[in-house]
Amino acid sequence: MALDLLLEIGVEELPASFVTHAVAVLPDLVKAELRQLRLEFKDTWASGTPRRLAFIASAVSEVQTDLDEVVMGPSARVAFDAEGKPTKAAAAFAAKLGCDVSELTRTATPKGEYVAGHRRESGKPALEILTPMLERICAAIPFRKSMRWGEGETAFGRPARWLLALFGQNALSIQFAGLTSGRTTEGHRFLDRAPRPLAAPANYVADLRNRHVIVDISERKKLMQDRLRECAQKLGGVLIDDDFLVEENCNLVEDPRVIAGSFEEGFLMLPERVILNVARGHQRYFGIRSADGRLMPNYLAVVGTAENPDNVRRGNDRVMRARLADAKFFYTTDLDKPLPTRRDQLDDIIFHKRFSKGQSSVGDKVRRLEMLVPKLGELLALPESVIGTAREAAGLAKCDLVTLMVGEIPELQGEMGAVYAAAQGFDGAVATVIGEHYQPRSADDATAPSDAGALLALADRFDTLVGCFAIGDVPTGSADPLGLRRATLGILRTLFDKNWDLEISRAMSAAYDLHHVDLRQSAESDAHKKDKSNVPTPEGNKDKTVERLVGFFKDRLRGLLTQPNDVVDACLEVAAGRPLDARRRAEALALMKLEVRAKVGEVFKRAANIAKEAGEATLRAPSDVCADVHPSELSLYDAWLSLQSQLAAAESRRDYPGSLEAIAEFAPRLDRFFTDVFVMVDELEIRNNRLNLMRDIHRGCSLIANFGLLAGT
Repeated sequence: MALDLLLEIGVEELPASFVTHAVAVLPDLVKAELRQLRLEFKDTWASGTPRRLAFIASAVSEVQTDLDEVVMGPSARVAFDAEGKPTKAAAAFAAKLGCDVSELTRTATPKGEYVAGHRRESGKPALEILTPMLERICAAIPFRKSMRWGEGETAFGRPARWLLALFGQNALSIQFAGLTSGRTTEGHRFLDRAPRPLAAPANYVADLRNRHVIVDISERKKLMQDRLRECAQKLGGVLIDDDFLVEENCNLVEDPRVIAGSFEEGFLMLPERVILNVARGHQRYFGIRSADGRLMPNYLAVVGTAENPDNVRRGNDRVMRARLADAKFFYTTDLDKPLPTRRDQLDDIIFHKRFSKGQSSVGDKVRRLEMLVPKLGELLALPESVIGTAREAAGLAKCDLVTLMVGEIPELQGEMGAVYAAAQGFDGAVATVIGEHYQPRSADDATAPSDAGALLALADRFDTLVGCFAIGDVPTGSADPLGLRRATLGILRTLFDKNWDLEISRAMSAAYDLHHVDLRQSAESDAHKKDKSNVPTPEGNKDKTVERLVGFFKDRLRGLLTQPNDVVDACLEVAAGRPLDARRRAEALALMKLEVRAKVGEVFKRAANIAKEAGEATLRAPSDVCADVHPSELSLYDAWLSLQSQLAAAESRRDYPGSLEAIAEFAPRLDRFFTDVFVMVDELEIRNNRLNLMRDIHRGCSLIANFGLLAGT
């Protein structure tokens, strides 16, 4: 027989993020405990609302499975004396297993002879062992911050108010946080709060649904979205989707109801992103767009009860209008001051306090960006018009950091700079770049669409990465406060999306040099010509910094490439410093049939091992070294000469599929050579020439990929 197991912990209102995290970890906690207790089960389900966390383990066996396992004990020389009689150690081990000493056996192991015995336990009824298990689960649920309340010492996300624990129709009595569980649960706090008994776990979701609690998160989310779209449609608009608001609101209520609010049309003079962020930030409201795409002067609020919707609407409207009035004041005040006049204020904002003198402020960073953009643009062979636009935008890109609007809503940095630049008459392309240079902001965000925006985005990230690595401020396993991993991925994604083949070590070198120059005295491009002999420089060596950063990029690049791991490793070994080039190589190599790749890897690994014995003498034709040359050696030499020409031609076109096709055709000749010819012959001149042939083949083909890293070798 098998029964369902239910646990519900009723609490004071939990933050939405607490609910999300607890529900995510509960299934694994439950599974681990059930397996530890040898209780078979079918599946686990977990869910929650602000007022409860719950799980159901379905079809849990009513009795533990019997245990019969072999346990290793002390070594035989410790367990038995010289006469073969059991010692106290043997007796203690047997007592631990619950068996007689005579039942112990000797077992040979690599470490010597040891004593072993059988541990046998009959399965106990689940009702006897579930109570402590549930108590352990209650205590093990993790929260970012926990509370203690009353006189107890129990810590939990919020104070616990009731416990429900059922195994089938059996109520379990567990003790947690000063509470004793029963079979009753509460409904909605305002609509049906009275405790009522629950017959069985199978009734849990339906019973709570009838009591205005949609306990299943997926059901609650769908119901909420349906109601939001229906309400937006009634207003003649379309809901503006926002995944964050969906997740947040879903775990803020138990029965999602939607109330529509409004604000004066005059506030629509504000940028759309400002209005949406005001609604989204503290209030968690959704926006609505009209059929023609314009923002409507309405918002949708998800609430936990709609008993007095007019009262709720009036209160929401007052808060929304007050916040929009603040935003309007920030906006109009910010517009009165041109962006360029704000640059001096950036010198008062510390970007990194450990950067050297004249390099630590945001103003210093802006001056470096103005210098770095042309250098990167030259490395990428971009048009002067693109470089000029990016450089002009670099001087203005951080100015919105000192505006009132960004001070209030930091996530609008870059976007407000673009809005203010456009409103103050700057070139539209420059304003666009200001808004784009933070992209991608996250893994789901797109990279900067324009070339100038992408160029400034690269410069901004290279400057941060090089500066931090130069002073040893690098990410650890648990900390990356400046988002250096994210910055690296942003660079790689931008290079891929733009199809830019950049040698990143040169970009890093250019960025490093600018951290050695005090640019604060002048924003002109010739500032670096002045004597800076007394300017502090970043700690560490330039070559060492660049080397560490290339390795850091290599690790991130390995995660971005989708080809088989051995293919990626083979290509990164020779092209990690040029991400786009490495991806092209990996794409081409992955197209080669698996069995062909394995064979190529096998023969080239053998050639590489033999080539270690070669010197640096020039390769000669085998017929010039020996009169009696094996046909396989002649064939390989001629094929190598032909392959060199093919590889050179393909390299000039970056035709990696062509190069790899030629290498795949060459590999059987190399394999035949190994079968027919012994390289390490006694005749020194012949042996050395054959070693030179292996050396040249290895070096020439390894310019494409390190074939010795391919799987199956």
